[in-house]
Amino acid sequence: MKFLDQAKIYIKAGDGGHGACSFRHEKFIEFGGPDGGTGGKGGDVILEAVPNLNTLIDFRYQQHFRAQNGRPGAGNNCTGASGEDLIIKVPVGTEITDETGRVVIADLTQNGQKYVIAKGGAGGKGNDSFKSSTNQAPRRADPGEPGEEMFIWLRLKLIADVGLIGKPNAGKSTLLTAVTKARPKIANYPFTTLHPHLGVAMVDGKEMLMADIPGLIEGASEGVGLGTKFLKHIERCSVFIHVIDGTESDILQSYRTIRSELEKYSASLAQKPEIIALNKCDCLTDEDIENAKKELRKATSDAVYVISGIAGTGLKELLRAADVYVQAAQQEKDQNE
Repeated sequence: MKFLDQAKIYIKAGDGGHGACSFRHEKFIEFGGPDGGTGGKGGDVILEAVPNLNTLIDFRYQQHFRAQNGRPGAGNNCTGASGEDLIIKVPVGTEITDETGRVVIADLTQNGQKYVIAKGGAGGKGNDSFKSSTNQAPRRADPGEPGEEMFIWLRLKLIADVGLIGKPNAGKSTLLTAVTKARPKIANYPFTTLHPHLGVAMVDGKEMLMADIPGLIEGASEGVGLGTKFLKHIERCSVFIHVIDGTESDILQSYRTIRSELEKYSASLAQKPEIIALNKCDCLTDEDIENAKKELRKATSDAVYVISGIAGTGLKELLRAADVYVQAAQQEKDQNE
């Protein structure tokens, strides 16, 4: 399945049905009077977040959505049938913005959450609604109101507990493969990960959703490499695991590069909790590991976890450290609710 994380679509709610202009015609009733019914309401356009989707690829092939119009009223005071609502299913974590992309209309972050994005038009009144003591035979019937229509942007921000960040070839995909059943592409060249991958890791009987995004390089905030277009997928994470290639010649510079790009993208993103994972320790001596830790202490006071995605070294301790932040974020969320 191809990954698409934003799409522009056109939506149109149903128009209301026209009111009817009708008069009773019955035997032995000389003056039957008006009996035109009201038109039916147009259908609404509703966005619903569902759990079994993780891409907006379907909206590449269909960009126009129209709800059903209301049926017109009829004689004998018959009200027209309302148009059926149109429910558009989107992945959990989809943000809806206006056509400019600047105004957030809704953010669907819960499974089953719904939002009426466009309301159907009201049905027009039939001539029976206008009868009075001074106007006993009205010939007026209103047309139905038009339904709302607009262009909107759908922007998917994956919901994950833990986000994996780091430079290309730092071993993020290998780590994700080692602790989950996800199978991203792994190869010995940069940018093998071209779009985010999700996987579920188990730690002490608890599930933890992890997201691996394409690697960042210096200048990513200015569009170098794959840029920062995928950083939005870790905005909702409780904690980051910053994966650093322990075999690099300048580990400190590697760390500072990623931190710099995070700060340029979003100050709030740069302030999220971070766990440092020194990867590929199976290729390092004890002396190399200690030297790497000393270098990293020049830039951060955070603990450094020495791991190997290939050999499976230190992974359980790493996941337990991440789970502390995940559980704390969940408790805070439960208290706010």
